[in-house]
Amino acid sequence: MTASKSTLITNIGELMTQDPARGAGSVLRDAAVVIEGERISWIGPAGQAPQTDEMYDAEGRALLPGWVDSHTHLVFAGDRTAEFEARMAGESYAAGGIAVTTGATRAADDFDLTRLLMGRVAEAVAGGTTYLETKTGYGLDVEHEARSARIASTVADQVTYLGAHLVPDGMDADAYTELVCGEMLEAVRPYVQWADVFCERGAFNEEQSRRVLAACRDAGLGLRVHGNQLGEGPGVQLAVEFGAASVDHVNYLADTDVKALADSWSGWDRAAGTGERGTVATCLPACDLSTRQPLAPGRQLLDAGVEIALASNCNPGTSYTSSMNYCVTTAVLQMGLSVQEAVRAATFAGALALGKHVGADVDGQRAVGSIAVGHRADLHLLNAPSATHLAYRPGMPLTAAVWRAGVQVR
Repeated sequence: MTASKSTLITNIGELMTQDPARGAGSVLRDAAVVIEGERISWIGPAGQAPQTDEMYDAEGRALLPGWVDSHTHLVFAGDRTAEFEARMAGESYAAGGIAVTTGATRAADDFDLTRLLMGRVAEAVAGGTTYLETKTGYGLDVEHEARSARIASTVADQVTYLGAHLVPDGMDADAYTELVCGEMLEAVRPYVQWADVFCERGAFNEEQSRRVLAACRDAGLGLRVHGNQLGEGPGVQLAVEFGAASVDHVNYLADTDVKALADSWSGWDRAAGTGERGTVATCLPACDLSTRQPLAPGRQLLDAGVEIALASNCNPGTSYTSSMNYCVTTAVLQMGLSVQEAVRAATFAGALALGKHVGADVDGQRAVGSIAVGHRADLHLLNAPSATHLAYRPGMPLTAAVWRAGVQVR
């Protein structure tokens, strides 16, 4: 299908805009939305909707922003079922399993890697995800990291360089860090917008992580950090120090970590969605369940004034799902978030983590993660009268229709 000149989506039972500018009116009843091309051009009561070229009857169902999945690892080949079974039998998670995927990914040709990536993105979109980031990190040498970045850039909305995912077997950690900061960074630079580092025991220590972040910052990349997944550590503090857009996992936080994150948001008006943004704490509940780690303390972070995002962390070892519905459900049922808070975390805050939130339009790239006039028309219609059904009916196939950049893709 191609986007029509104008489309009216009407008879929306619950329109959850996630637009902070609407304040308490961010949820509208008996509403309508008009799409023109790839953008939203009108929002209001269904009875006041303008004439359009086409009309879609939502039949009283709930309409949300499309999910913004700000943390995935989709460029890979191979299978790690055996590792998952061992973990379910009681073995603890260790980052070394990444090496298994590296071998399979290096062995796959470009066609197969692209085909696999496209299939995973299609699965995500079918579940309501309309904007997503993905990472390199399964190549772990100059040739294969550059290839992963190039392939990812043809399919994903944003690409993150994660050469600092794991030190390959047989390599000195400091020598590999130098490679990540030098030749490898130069090779991936044309294809990526962000850089990330796995600052964790078994991966990269504080000094090595600092070198990676500094080099990537100097190369003009935005920064992210995998931090505090397997225990308390320096990841959160480094992320805040370097002004990273997000620190992801955040399962084990000291009081000083929570304070550092909260302080980074001191210039932000959360209710209005304006001001100086800080470092988003991205929670990955599907990964937490798969690795049998404590769920990230999302409730504590929100109460401290931190913006939290929810993301799938879709990857072959620890979270082989792209279902943001599942992540939202888990956040409500097990992390103590309200439905409104969980939806915000999976839409507006995901856009914050990717620099695509309200007021962040750059070079004609429209904001995502909320339903507002002028934003990209990324919409997720539920086969339910309200978003509450995501938690009320966990695991049910509730995605009825999806629009991505104004085009109905489901």
